[in-house]
Amino acid sequence: MDGMSWPSQSELDGMREKVAQMSGGDAKEVRFVVSPYRICPLGAHIDHQGGTVSAMTINKGILLGFVPSDDSQVVLSSGQFQGEVKFRIDEIQLPKFNNGSNNTIPVMNSSKSEEECNWGSYARGALYALQKRGNFLRKGIIGFICGSDGLDSSGLSSSAAVGIAYLMAFENANNLVISPTENIEYDRLIENEYLGLRNGILDQSAILLSSYGCLTCMNCKSVQTKEYQLIHPPNLLDGQKISMKSSYKILLAPSGLKQALTTNPGYNRRVTECQEAARILLQASGKEGLEPLLSNVQPEIYEAYKSKLEPSLAKRAEHYFSENKRVMKGVEAWASGSLKDFGKLISESGLSSIKNYESGVGTLYQSFIELLGRILELIG
Repeated sequence: MDGMSWPSQSELDGMREKVAQMSGGDAKEVRFVVSPYRICPLGAHIDHQGGTVSAMTINKGILLGFVPSDDSQVVLSSGQFQGEVKFRIDEIQLPKFNNGSNNTIPVMNSSKSEEECNWGSYARGALYALQKRGNFLRKGIIGFICGSDGLDSSGLSSSAAVGIAYLMAFENANNLVISPTENIEYDRLIENEYLGLRNGILDQSAILLSSYGCLTCMNCKSVQTKEYQLIHPPNLLDGQKISMKSSYKILLAPSGLKQALTTNPGYNRRVTECQEAARILLQASGKEGLEPLLSNVQPEIYEAYKSKLEPSLAKRAEHYFSENKRVMKGVEAWASGSLKDFGKLISESGLSSIKNYESGVGTLYQSFIELLGRILELIG
């Protein structure tokens, strides 16, 4: 990705040595997958409802060094987790979780390979997704995977970055030519079907479709067509050569709290609440035949019938419709170079996530987004 200073040459050399030691081969034969983390300035928590979202990739993420195996064996080690993951590329993968109620944590299947460590789920999920779409794989990989220090499980979509890294490594080792849009679908299969998380396609789309320094705007309702646009900041247009770094910087302030969405019932519960709100609004407007997604509810229908929603559902719907508006305004502000307006919208988005979607880290998160908004106002 243009302009990215990560990974450094020393990181690549160090990983080459690790993989060479694991495989017993030549360090020069080691291949790499670089899968960046992403931020979502505007559009939080609406992709699973078919909303319009924005995202950017950053110069931190997942690095996977690997060599194709001589056989079907997959052997993986991690820079973050203990143990070694081993399985065969020709094993038939079944979903790791059985989805029961929409409001409960998925229940893990009782059968589990003795050799599998907990962190190996995304590698197996990648194999599941490739098999599900009819790909036949013969070669495994021997690999070492690590994320940027201190940023795993920090809300930057490290899970999607990991899934994409494994997909691309398996594909490369087996000479499969898979398009970015196909890999968006494959990563969705990892998280929705294999792991039981009912998220949308924002994360993997941002990672696979973004261009460094651009704001990616994507319509998540167009799951099949993957409708998106890359919006360059004004100082990159009309042949100008002003460095982006001289006009703005991205501030990341991790809260220090880590959380795996696949083990938290709150995420799937929010999705169910959004769908229930959509069902009530569609039924009230005589459109109950449509899929219960808030993107299928016209704004005027929402305004006309929102009084029918109980308080918690009303909050979820309010976040969806207000966030969609913020994304549209934010795209215009970014394209015109109005960072002050862009910053105000980010602050409003974060506050809505706390008040209406009831997510985030409470007062700590609120203080951060208010600070971020003020910083952007000052530099805008």
